Parts: sequence; C-alpha cells; structure tokens
Amino acid sequence: MPRSLTPLLAALLVMYSVHQMLTGVIAPLAGELALTAFQLSLVFTVTSVTITVTSLLWGLLFDAVGPRPVLFAGLVLCVAGPAGFAATVAFGLDETLTPNLAFAFVLLFRAVLFGAGLASVLVAALAVAGLSTQSETARTRAIGFVGAAQSLGAVIGPVAGGALAVASMWLPLYVAPGVALLLSLLVLATLKPLAPQPGEPVQVQPLLLVPAFGTGFFLYLSLGMAQVVVVYLAVDKLRMAAGAVEGVLFASAIGLVLTQGLLVPLLKWYPVRLMRIGSPVSVAGYALLAVAPSSSLMALAFLVVAVGVGLALTGFAAAASLGAGPRHQGLTAGLVTTTSGLTFIAAPMLSALLYEVEPVAPVLAAAVAALVATGLSYVPVTPQLPRPVA
Repeated sequence: MPRSLTPLLAALLVMYSVHQMLTGVIAPLAGELALTAFQLSLVFTVTSVTITVTSLLWGLLFDAVGPRPVLFAGLVLCVAGPAGFAATVAFGLDETLTPNLAFAFVLLFRAVLFGAGLASVLVAALAVAGLSTQSETARTRAIGFVGAAQSLGAVIGPVAGGALAVASMWLPLYVAPGVALLLSLLVLATLKPLAPQPGEPVQVQPLLLVPAFGTGFFLYLSLGMAQVVVVYLAVDKLRMAAGAVEGVLFASAIGLVLTQGLLVPLLKWYPVRLMRIGSPVSVAGYALLAVAPSSSLMALAFLVVAVGVGLALTGFAAAASLGAGPRHQGLTAGLVTTTSGLTFIAAPMLSALLYEVEPVAPVLAAAVAALVATGLSYVPVTPQLPRPVA
C-alpha cells in the first residue's frame, strides 16, 4: 500500500466512524429537541445531497491545488460540524434555542458542514489512491483499501457509540468532535507530498467510462434499496427484534470490509473481471434475500450481496480511475462519489414506494438493477495504464 495513502485511510476510517456514531444518537435526540419525523428524515436527506453536490467541487479543487488544501478544508469541516452539532443540542436542551432554530442549526452543522467534510475526505482518498499507484492491480488494490476503510467505519462507529452510550446517551455526541480534532491534527502532521506524476499515458476518452459508471450506478442503487427494505422485511415479515435487524446489516458491513480490504488484494483481478464476477454474485444474494425465511438466511443473503457488490464496486472505481490521467484523478474521484450519493438519495424513496406495492418488490428491483449492472460490465472499457502485476 502506498505510504501517502495511509493517513487518508486513517482519516476516512475515523470520520466515517464518527458519522455512524452521531447517526446512532440523532434519533433519540429528535424527541428531546422536539423535531418531527419529517425534520429528522430531512437531516439525512440533506446530508446525502450535500455529499453528492460537494463531491464534484472537491474533485475539481483537488485537481487545481492538490490533496493537502482539500484535506485541510475538509477536516476543518469534519471538526466544526460535530462540534456545532453538540453545541446545538446543548443549547436546545436548555431551551436557549427554540425547536425551529435548533433544527436549522442541526441541518447546518450535522448535515451540511459535516456532510461536505466527509465528501472531501473520501474524494481525496480516492484521488490519492489513483495518483500514488501505476499498475492496474496496484490501483485496484489501493481503491479496495479505500472502500474497506469506509465500510469499517460503518462497523466501528455504532459499536463505539453504543459502548459510550452505556455511560451516558449524550457521551458519543461530545466525544465525536474531540476524536475528529485529534485525528485531523495527526493526519495533517503525517501527510506527505505526492511524487511528481508523469504526463497523460494516452489520450483520455471519457465516453469509454460511461458503461463503468452505469455499472456503479445500478450496483449502488441495488444496495441502497436492499438496505432500506431489509428493515421492513425483518420486522414485518419475520417479526425480528431490533438486535437481529442490526445483525443482518452488520453482516453486510463486515462482508464489504473483508471483500474490499482482503479478498480484492488477494485475488489481484483486473477491474473488468471484478465487475463481471461481482455483479452476478450480488444478483444471487438478492435472490436468496427475496425468499429468506429466517434471520440467519437473511444475514447470509446480505453477506453474499456484500461480497458481490464489494468486488464489483471496487472494479468500477478502479476502472474509472484508470480511465483518467493524473490531471483528472480528483474529478474522477468526485464523479465516483457523486454516483454513490445520487443512488442513496433515490434508493430510499424508490424502495418505500415499491414496498407499498409488494413487500418483496424492492428486493426484486435490486436484483434487476444488479442484472443491468452485469450487462453493462461486458461493454469494453479500455484501461489507461499498463498491466504488470504490482
């Protein structure tokens, strides 16, 4: 793994852990701050929209000024967001702020500032992974580590938040800014300048990347729909307790971590092969999820989905990076992150609408989306770099 990527992986891991930690406390806080269910859902929606919109801006800025200014600005936002959120909660609870004003500040700090900060860290990590590797397999491995760090944050955050909440429900709220600040100082102190990059190896042809981005879009859409509907299916169909539902989602997160962080480096497959094998594996997982009669089989189905999606999405991001020269790695990373954000805005609404028609319909739609991704993965994508094994 490139040394220049290590601080960014640490930043990504910690900031996404903080993100999940704060997500766990926002629901009980809604009642304390007199937020409505609509206002609570709006916080999550605005977060997704912010990540989607700002990712492209961070990518363009990365290409213009390099990683350090982008990461510095993003880490400042990652500290200011949770700190402002904690202050808003404190002043909201003692009624210094009215409920409407508290909601406005929650949107500003938790959704907009923190969301923009998260986007910058992910974009910077993907772009540095592209700039610090030369061969196709090395690029794919580095991007797999980026995905694994993000997924591992989704595992660590709820566990750490739950452990802190044993002492006090509010403790995660006030620990998060401190952790973000310490991590930011450490990352900025250890981040090294990137080595000068060679010129464009060949003429960049963006249209060749459209099928790869289509594959990524439909895979993210399928995963988003499945993650939303599994909660409904688990509670309504299988009468599972909250802990069992969390176990199913935990299996998905663990599957992504192991696939992107361990399996992808061991396999050393090229991006196209990852997409062509991972996409149909996810289809098999959705098929099993549609008929799963128990929580254990549902967890197994989600694990299969995670393995397939983990392989294919790593291939998608690597193919996108390989299809752009060094001068456009930031923009490419921004487009990859935007693709993910767009689907996670649309997926919850689409999943809820389909669930009203037929409970299993969102799972079937996810399978269809993964099938479309499988078809798109067979459209030729020409890598821009040579193929020696790193």
